[in-house]
Amino acid sequence: MTLSIIVPIYNMATDGKLAYCLDSLLNQTIEDYEIIAVDDCSTDGMTPEVIADYCERYPKKITAIYSSVNKRQGGAKNIGLAVAKGEWISFIDADDWVTPDYYERLLYEADQIGADMAGCDYSFVECHTMETGRIAASNRIEQAGVLDQAKYRSLILDGGSLAMKIYRRHIIYDYPNRFPEKISYEDNAIGVSWMLRAKCFAYLPEPLYYYYQHPVSTTHIFTEARCRDRLTAARILIDEAREYGYYDEYLKELEYRFTELFYINTLFTYMRVKRPRLRFVKELGREMRVYFPRFTNNPYYNERQNAENKKLINIQLTSSLCFMVYFKILWGYRKLREKR
Repeated sequence: MTLSIIVPIYNMATDGKLAYCLDSLLNQTIEDYEIIAVDDCSTDGMTPEVIADYCERYPKKITAIYSSVNKRQGGAKNIGLAVAKGEWISFIDADDWVTPDYYERLLYEADQIGADMAGCDYSFVECHTMETGRIAASNRIEQAGVLDQAKYRSLILDGGSLAMKIYRRHIIYDYPNRFPEKISYEDNAIGVSWMLRAKCFAYLPEPLYYYYQHPVSTTHIFTEARCRDRLTAARILIDEAREYGYYDEYLKELEYRFTELFYINTLFTYMRVKRPRLRFVKELGREMRVYFPRFTNNPYYNERQNAENKKLINIQLTSSLCFMVYFKILWGYRKLREKR
């Protein structure tokens, strides 16, 4: 088996989202592949029916697994990994889709240079279409090829999305760790370890993956629980670095990646929840200082964070209450200007 495509699915039947995803996978220009559809204990009543219908029509291509417990995307991916037979492993969100030649082109690029990881760019779209929307680069050309220390450093900082990549089997199966379950941001937790296991990266700077944007997408939902999931993912990222022996070698890159994921992104995202709590903001700042007390001296932090972000962070590190008041005033002022 050349390729296994794992599709974690939860309540995706409405508006034809799941059908559009599966159709794009069934229309691939390669022949030797399997689709593993993992229903993560859907509750809408329709999603399992859609999966069963596709399995009945395409029994040689699609395998369905129905989890009796909701394990979130990480758990559903692990279920798929337990049965996948492919030499290459891929994941796709059940509300996204890909071009017909997506896998053929990635496999070809990988074969050309002997890569064990391959990826491409993606396109943001708001309706089911094969027309290209706003393009986003997942990686950069200079990160591709035979991987050395400089490229690993770059990939830690700007690794792109795990979903827009395919991986040779050994990158995953030669190690015991799997996706964290029952949290969001599971890719952030283990993506760095996977990239550092690769020896060669094939990159195709074309938008072959369609990233569907819709109001109920989990990427648009801001809650304290999701912010805490991000904290958990960042802690696992650091634990993985220590476990697999690359923490000291890439300390500065990991410090900044953790700072960005655990602290900066979470802090500013949390201030957009309906009722942000002072207790959480204080907790966030305290734990950040435990992990990396001198993160503001990190060269990537000083290079990549703008003056306004640094100002806000300095306020938070001094007083969480003052930060929350200042941020709310600043946010309200911006909203008022947008309405004018």
